[in-house]
Amino acid sequence: FSMDAVLLAHFPRLTGQEHILDLGTGTGVIPLLAADRAAQITAVELNPVQAALAARNVQLNGLSEKITVREGDYRDPSALFACAVFDLVFANPPYRPAASGAVSMGDGRAAARHEITATLADTVRAAAYALRHGGRLAMVHLPERLGELVLALTAEELAVKRLRMVQPRADKAPNLLLLEAVKGAALAGMRHEPALIVRDAEGNYTAEIREIYGGSI
Repeated sequence: FSMDAVLLAHFPRLTGQEHILDLGTGTGVIPLLAADRAAQITAVELNPVQAALAARNVQLNGLSEKITVREGDYRDPSALFACAVFDLVFANPPYRPAASGAVSMGDGRAAARHEITATLADTVRAAAYALRHGGRLAMVHLPERLGELVLALTAEELAVKRLRMVQPRADKAPNLLLLEAVKGAALAGMRHEPALIVRDAEGNYTAEIREIYGGSI
């Protein structure tokens, strides 16, 4: 699994009481990482192979009572989860429009990187359907699409309240962004947090990255 999923899983502040939804869970990385800080997690995945792997990962980690994996298409949210009941939604959607760049060979890799099965608007719409008033959407995406993100979020009455850029090094431009949006909140009052730097000048992981990974890298 990639670093963006790990960073996203640790971005929201959790109390242990939240009911969480993970849109496009893949093999279930984010629910596994967030499980100790949540009450209940529902993870949805379109790809049947990945959904089966996610369910197996949940079982192998002894988390079947806390994490539920559902196979299906979140473009039809009412078929997968209830409306306005979740405190937090995670979304690590495909980053690029289907028509941009070279689409990877193999359905799984292509869908993970390009908006083949769900667009940015589809993802935000599903999140807005799931969230209660005052609930939060935590998302990782590309800085170059921030304008599109804000428009899509505003259309679904979601206001960005936290924004943090991720830079590979202190002297490099950001290549990821982490954002938290609140359903039904006013548009004013966004907090732009200091950048998260992945590696130091010597190429080693920074102390913050090592802390996120629990000292395992």
